[in-house]
Amino acid sequence: MKKEARPHTRFPDMDAFAALCRGQGLKVTPQRSEIYRQLLCSLDHPCVDSLYRRVKKIFPGISFDTVHRTLQTFADLGLAQVVEGTGVPRRFDPNLDDHHHFWCRVCRRVFDLSAQNGNRRLSEMEWGDHPGYRVLRARLVLEGVCADCSQRTGNNLDGGRSL
Repeated sequence: MKKEARPHTRFPDMDAFAALCRGQGLKVTPQRSEIYRQLLCSLDHPCVDSLYRRVKKIFPGISFDTVHRTLQTFADLGLAQVVEGTGVPRRFDPNLDDHHHFWCRVCRRVFDLSAQNGNRRLSEMEWGDHPGYRVLRARLVLEGVCADCSQRTGNNLDGGRSL
């Protein structure tokens, strides 16, 4: 699972961002814009603390709470996805394409995984025990040991299967 640049996030469309904010009644502040820019340019699914440290270099007076609330607002507006794992801080992902995540329990990195399940996406599958349910979005977070950590340490923790 190699980290790859996401072409659609390399050059943020700040005009579209500003229009979306204004359409939702949000002010387009330099701090909010920088948080969004930093998120879009991140390939590491950053947590609040990580983005706070990046933005604080540009806006030394910004508070952790401002970054936290802004990221949550972005998630609420559909500008980012929240990635959560067991017992770790939630991360934010600007990649809005249909995909899932793999969380390495050794190095703590998060990797994007294809959302394909055979030839169908999880959201398109029929869920036999629950007729009439309509899945609007499916998000899956797998936890395990990434290929780099497995190779380096021979560690597979609970004997999990390889992807």
